[in-house]
Amino acid sequence: ASIEIACANPDINYLGVEVHIPGVAALMDRIEERGVDNIRIIQHDAVEVLRYMLPEASLRGVHIFFPDPWPKKRHFKRRLIQKPFLELLAPRIESGGYLYLATDWSDYAEWMLEHLEAFPGLENRYQGYAEPQAWRPRTAFEQKGLDKNHPIRELYYIRPAAGTTGV
Repeated sequence: ASIEIACANPDINYLGVEVHIPGVAALMDRIEERGVDNIRIIQHDAVEVLRYMLPEASLRGVHIFFPDPWPKKRHFKRRLIQKPFLELLAPRIESGGYLYLATDWSDYAEWMLEHLEAFPGLENRYQGYAEPQAWRPRTAFEQKGLDKNHPIRELYYIRPAAGTTGV
């Protein structure tokens, strides 16, 4: 998905963060094949990238498409979207910037919505789930979910400008 978004917006720079080497290798191959020059990749844990590599207010937008849902209750602590991660992420999104998420796991969608609604640094642009955004291309993980008749849930939050409330 990131290659399609980068190709559609050649005047915007993109940073892909992926911990799994096969995913990085596949993206690098597609970047080379299509001659894309506005995307960079960091093969590292996203939490550490946020903590040590990105300054505050350095991201115009963040896309988190189909993160691992860790469906077993004993693994919920591994889910990406929760308060400590949001505390790292939100300050790195510039004022007026956004966080956009998509998942095909209804339980994880509810989890993400609950955690995001409880987080004071981001505001929902919709009442609950977002309408599908035309600019978001379909991912392989999304197609797997659709093949299993999983509904796709999307969330769209903004980091409000200092001193403003509401959307």
